[in-house]
Amino acid sequence: MISVEEACQIITAHRINWGLETIPLSFASRRILAEPIVADRDFPPFDRVTMDGIALYTDTPLTEGLFRIEGTQYAGESPQTLTSRGSAIEVMTGAVLPLHTNTVVRYEDINVSEYSDKRFAALKAPVSPQQNVHHQGSDRQTGELLLPPGLRLGSSEMGILASVGKAEVLVEKKPRIALISTGDELVDVSAIPLPHQIRKSSGYQLAAALQEMGYASDLFHLPDQPESLESKLGDLLQNFEILILTGGVSAGKKDFVPATLEKLGVQKQFHKVAQRPGKPLWFGVKPGKNAVFALPGNPVSTFACFLKYVRPYLLRETLTPMKAVLSENIVFKPELTYFLTVAAAFNEEGRLLATPLKGSGSGDFANLLACTGFLELPSDRSVFEAGEVYPYFSFR
Repeated sequence: MISVEEACQIITAHRINWGLETIPLSFASRRILAEPIVADRDFPPFDRVTMDGIALYTDTPLTEGLFRIEGTQYAGESPQTLTSRGSAIEVMTGAVLPLHTNTVVRYEDINVSEYSDKRFAALKAPVSPQQNVHHQGSDRQTGELLLPPGLRLGSSEMGILASVGKAEVLVEKKPRIALISTGDELVDVSAIPLPHQIRKSSGYQLAAALQEMGYASDLFHLPDQPESLESKLGDLLQNFEILILTGGVSAGKKDFVPATLEKLGVQKQFHKVAQRPGKPLWFGVKPGKNAVFALPGNPVSTFACFLKYVRPYLLRETLTPMKAVLSENIVFKPELTYFLTVAAAFNEEGRLLATPLKGSGSGDFANLLACTGFLELPSDRSVFEAGEVYPYFSFR
């Protein structure tokens, strides 16, 4: 049995690259970027006006002055040229700064008057050189790296891609994902279960979680029969890159999944992790072809393992986890990492407070309704006090 940290390291070390593809920008959201994105020109590409008002030239602070308005510079127009130091050009936010000007004064800081068909602006507030000007290249410069490969593309990244003219983007191909529930006790959602049966649920939960991440999946149900498992898992390994199984991985007499996977050539990387819930977790690979996660069948165990291991694998997450404050004392004596179900919310001081939920163990599916995520309590302690901070991974 290995530690949670070792399990994470092994899974990360066995990430598989399923190839690359170029797709239109409009389809790139939530995909994994596979190329470096650099600035094709300065950000901003010109000295940009940041306030509606007038543009003028001054080397020193001004407290008064009267300036004739020579014209108006709109956004999207080529720059006009100021012809006289005693004049100004009316400018709009986003416009290029007119040539021979270096300062923008807001409309709020001037009085505009008209005399003999000419317009004048009188200062009514102090003016500093270079004010209200967003200088060319002050944010990023031509050739500077904007987005590194391996980044998951969100709304901000999509805006950057558009700004540098990436009408098509090189991304990692998405693996085909099979969600496989095992167990003779499971019946279809539409069926009326007998007293000893339950409806399939984990597959639908994981499919929804994958969909929120931008991944499609196909659902399958396999019986607890070695021959059938071997035949159908063999077919699924041929047609899908990632298999996520639920159930059949513990020490029961019908837990045939680990042995069947190894028989099919999936190389076991680990089986059993020092954690609760989710101790029987199994992970293996067919190098360069398949990654297989066999998760425990109890619903809370299934979801905790999915959030801790499967989601980071797919999203290539390497960021420091979110942290939350434990709201009350917890005692957990086994020397296992404890994924504590919590309901987390920000308090009046802006701290994320995690309140433990008192459920009925890893089979308490309904307990997830109030749960927002799991607080990860380390294995080297048994007493965890209110006010202490621990890693928190959420799904809401």
